[in-house]
Amino acid sequence: MAEGRFVAYYRVSTEKQGRSGLGLEAQRRSVADYLNGGSWKLVDEFTEVESGKRAERPKLGDAIRSAKKQKATLVIAKLDRLSRNVAFIANLMEAGIDFVAADMPHANKLTIHILSAVAEHEREMISQRTRAALSAAKDRGVRLGNRTNLSVAQAKSRASRSARADQFASNTLPIILQIRAAGVSTLSGLAAALNARGLRTPRGGEWQPVQIKRILDRHLDAGPTA
Repeated sequence: MAEGRFVAYYRVSTEKQGRSGLGLEAQRRSVADYLNGGSWKLVDEFTEVESGKRAERPKLGDAIRSAKKQKATLVIAKLDRLSRNVAFIANLMEAGIDFVAADMPHANKLTIHILSAVAEHEREMISQRTRAALSAAKDRGVRLGNRTNLSVAQAKSRASRSARADQFASNTLPIILQIRAAGVSTLSGLAAALNARGLRTPRGGEWQPVQIKRILDRHLDAGPTA
């Protein structure tokens, strides 16, 4: 149950999304759902239209200053709305304000720092795998600049599919870690918890223990026992 004063920060990735409101309303609903109940007051709101790869976030700076001035907690809809950069998260924590992510309300500052480190690592791994796939095609003599070359298209397609799979897994991993931190230690329990939350696999099906294990093995090199 939310208590106190809050400053909301929303971020959309492109100028087009900023104009259309795509994704923004979902963030507003998420924050509103988190604040629902209790004794709270939303004293300010800021919306950023930025690229996730850019460190410049003037609206976030405004939101932090507002939160400091009004002794409020900064609230965001999703952790990835802030950044996947560890240094960026560290700077936010050093700003001396309280902040909370509506999708992970029980996460503390250490948890958020760890999850941001995992997310940054995954972003780097996605980039490396894409480069490796294209480099392997080039080593086989494929002319990467030739749009008519089927091998290049196939290599790019494989790299793209792998990147999407990695992205989905990295988005799901923080939720799995949050559930584990709450005391669910088995693969079957984690799968059941994801299903209970209404989350689906990339193909729209229900989670199975083996799928949880793949994500944990892939990203943490270790997982819970079944």
